[in-house]
Amino acid sequence: MVERYVMAIDQGTTSTRCILFDHRGRLVSVAQREHQQFFPKPGWVEHDALEIWRNLRRIVPEALSGAGDGVAAEAVSALGIANQRETTVLWDRHTGTPLNRAIVWQDTRTAPLVEDLRSDPGDAFFLERCGLAPSTYFSAPRIRWLFDHVPGLGQRAANGDVLFGTMESWLIWNLTGGTAGGRHITDVTNASRTMLMNMGTLEWDEELLGFFGIPHAILPEIRSSAEWYGEDRSVLPGRPITAALGDQQAALFGQTCFSPGEAKCTYGTGSFLVLNTGTEVVRSSNGLLTTVAYKIDEQPAVYALEGPIAVTGALVQWFRDRLELISSAPGIETLARTVEDNGGCYIVPAFSGLFAPHWRSDARGVIVGLTSYITKGHLARAALESTGWQTKEVVDAMNADSSLTLRELKVDGGMTSDNLLMQILADVLDVPVVRPMAAETVSLGAAYAAGLAAGYWADLEVLRGNWHRAAQWLPDMDPTRRASEYENWQRAVERSLGWIRPPNGSC
Repeated sequence: MVERYVMAIDQGTTSTRCILFDHRGRLVSVAQREHQQFFPKPGWVEHDALEIWRNLRRIVPEALSGAGDGVAAEAVSALGIANQRETTVLWDRHTGTPLNRAIVWQDTRTAPLVEDLRSDPGDAFFLERCGLAPSTYFSAPRIRWLFDHVPGLGQRAANGDVLFGTMESWLIWNLTGGTAGGRHITDVTNASRTMLMNMGTLEWDEELLGFFGIPHAILPEIRSSAEWYGEDRSVLPGRPITAALGDQQAALFGQTCFSPGEAKCTYGTGSFLVLNTGTEVVRSSNGLLTTVAYKIDEQPAVYALEGPIAVTGALVQWFRDRLELISSAPGIETLARTVEDNGGCYIVPAFSGLFAPHWRSDARGVIVGLTSYITKGHLARAALESTGWQTKEVVDAMNADSSLTLRELKVDGGMTSDNLLMQILADVLDVPVVRPMAAETVSLGAAYAAGLAAGYWADLEVLRGNWHRAAQWLPDMDPTRRASEYENWQRAVERSLGWIRPPNGSC
């Protein structure tokens, strides 16, 4: 009997990976290619969508050939895609040529438009419809910006000559035929990050489309996260494409957080904490994002609260590359272990503002509590603790927004190899912190969703059975000390706010 596999494409911010998984959720082979980052102006971040498509066509055969004696395309039961969310591509529906470089989720060129939206019509207008307050994160302001700045683009869109998509839409359209009948679709998780989808109906919201001046004709069809999308006609001819999820939702799925109250946090350059809130929409009043976690075929959608943290691993990189206090990222733990505590020092890494739950673009990084006693070890300890306290701020907001109380945090991402950081997290959150055996949770989540839709896995319980704990950290901090340290952290955050003033110098 020929062994069968599920393939996942993880189209990330810096690279695209193709991974084969077996029935037990084990990684069989992986191929990866980086793509170029373009920074044409301060705050602008762009990708070449054609380069990403070319890379995908190269890595799929590499992943097949890299599995032992090689795997035939026919042995792939299904293909799923996870993608960098909010990154915006517009292309010509007749030629398949992108009409601009993809504007990446990190890009901040829409900041003036976003500020205008927050004052008129205001956050409440958008929160009521799409669950999101205006931010440079999301796709709709980018589409509007392109219409306003690329001559003739708005008219071409109105004429029906333009297609919009986030990266999974672009890839699925190309995989399923492109100009020769490619399917123009997205899934609910990615659609929920555009500011254009109604969070209640899971359909494009006509009022929001009218407000942004975006024609319905450019938008992909919204589908479930796991269902039959079409057959591949390019790299795996005839094989079904059956799943798409935004990367953080894919990580939640890969961590098997299928029940309300289960949460994961991915710790990388920044960090993303996502809490499953079940089938009811929970609208945040504490600075979190309401999003779709996933939707399996015809089953009801599952929703989530998300708290993005802008700077976590990036602070470690700053210690290494700018301060040169460590020679490698793992050195931060070694340095931090030279001291017992932070010595009264706190670092708020608001390098370009604070994300959840504050959403303060006027904040900038501060180091407070400096005395002649402080050593580089104390600074390293404060750097790791800043990730812990930022996580606690998000967890507290989630507990306040929902009737759920976090009882365990599943973690993944590169920073989870830092055992001291994991213990700090357990201590400040006062819950167990658990790291799984599978490191590639984003890709695994895309594979799980694809395999479910294709019948490769029977149900969610089978996927739960594939999850295995690699390590666990239990809280071991005196509650009085926790409260005192958290109060100090909050005082430090206050001192980071309001540093950037409007150009006219007024507050």
